[in-house]
Amino acid sequence: MSIVAWHPNKKVNYVELGLLTVASLSLGLFNLGNVALRDWDEGYYATVSQDMFQGNNWLFPMYQGQPFFLKPPLLFWLMQGSYHLGGINEWTSRLPTVAIASLAVPLIYLLGKEIFSKDPAPLLSACVYLTLLPIVRLGRLAMFDGIINTFLLGALWCLVQGLANPLWLMGVGVGLGLIALCKGILALVFLVLIVAFLLWEKRSGLLLNRYLWLGLGLGFMPAVLWYGLQIQTYGQEFIQVHFQSQSLDRLATAVEGHTGPVWYYLLEMLKYSAPWLFFTIPGVFFAWQQRRDTWAKLCLVMGLGFLLIISAMSTKLPWYCLPVYPFFALVTGDYLRQLWHSPQTYPITIGVLLLLCSLLAIMAGGYLLIQQERLWLSAISLTLAISLGITTVFFFRHNRRFITSLIGSLYLTLMVLVASPLWNWELNEAFAVKPIARLIAEQTPPDSTIYTSFAYSRPSLDFYADRLILAVDHDRLQELAQSNHYLLLETEKLETWELKNSQILGQSGDFTLVITKP
Repeated sequence: MSIVAWHPNKKVNYVELGLLTVASLSLGLFNLGNVALRDWDEGYYATVSQDMFQGNNWLFPMYQGQPFFLKPPLLFWLMQGSYHLGGINEWTSRLPTVAIASLAVPLIYLLGKEIFSKDPAPLLSACVYLTLLPIVRLGRLAMFDGIINTFLLGALWCLVQGLANPLWLMGVGVGLGLIALCKGILALVFLVLIVAFLLWEKRSGLLLNRYLWLGLGLGFMPAVLWYGLQIQTYGQEFIQVHFQSQSLDRLATAVEGHTGPVWYYLLEMLKYSAPWLFFTIPGVFFAWQQRRDTWAKLCLVMGLGFLLIISAMSTKLPWYCLPVYPFFALVTGDYLRQLWHSPQTYPITIGVLLLLCSLLAIMAGGYLLIQQERLWLSAISLTLAISLGITTVFFFRHNRRFITSLIGSLYLTLMVLVASPLWNWELNEAFAVKPIARLIAEQTPPDSTIYTSFAYSRPSLDFYADRLILAVDHDRLQELAQSNHYLLLETEKLETWELKNSQILGQSGDFTLVITKP
């Protein structure tokens, strides 16, 4: 089977498309600004965007007045535009990524309409993607990864459209060019995978199509011009940091200690993708059995191919596997389509796993409720437990409504999660930055540099204080204390510091702000 153009049997249902878009945007935007920005990426990118916004600078990313070489500028441009509309805050920092990342849901539906020959696989695939915890959580953050999925899906949709109308092939280059403005070298990885798919599909003639090359030229031109401007301005320093340290080094070495075994991403998906994972595993096996079909080739090359590439890298971070999830959703949606039409084939193993998840959730929620601890977590667990219980009953009765029940259950549970402050749970790993940032902003002049005894620097603290706060070791702090500097010290250790001629400017939480004088 090969991809065909729009066909009467695959006409888009615009009601379904509209509902998916509204559901995705609602889940993304609800309570978006109810928690602080987190370290590391959100803090870095918001601080860069704030600096560029305040300096009316669109071409040269800056971090507290210093050149920022780590990433291309597309996200910073989007966040600046958001700041112009609504000021600088958590909501406007996250708004551009959420708005774009949410469009991946209707795009999966449109792509599914092109590659699947039978309904309701496109709709089910979009619903699976909509209710995946990593997609919802990371798509709400001011990071590149959620919008990259949208650009990739847009490129692939244009690719399959282009098989009937070559003019659409220009969109492939535009999508990849936008990815190049997010994470430069990643666009080349996706281009290689697309070429591999076309070769397997025996569509190598498309690689010579003038519209494809025109699209690649136009799409990559902004990135090429921006990179050329940075190299012209900063020279070897930019090349070393951006291309070597941030790209090539991550292939062979573990940058900043972020490493793991080759099965690291499989464990990440196992932890955060249940219960959809129970259906994905047989879905992948079915896709392999159907590997002569175009949809299976696309999912295997783009999904498993990308998973193999990132698994071979030495640097490993949880959000690197986000581009795998669209293809995770597509194979899952097609497997659910089979169950939808053949209720007598429901595997008992999946039913047992659903029941186990429900029991674990109700035990956890009940325990937390009885102990009157973490009531939000209890509410999330009990919501999941009750709704999964209903789903499990439908499943064991071989009633296909278990699928709609599971989609509704997960959507409702995720709504409760994003209504709580727990969805950005990494904030609990260290002290709350906003009160301390307020103290720093009130007691120090703009453009000050503050040195702290905390174990590491926190970009989110830099953003809220609009100052550079550097973590340094004990010896360096003692040296700085001999001259005029601002020090942010842990209060419980204050007596251990030799601070002569110093003045305490204020305290907040576990920290004391001090100015030392020679």
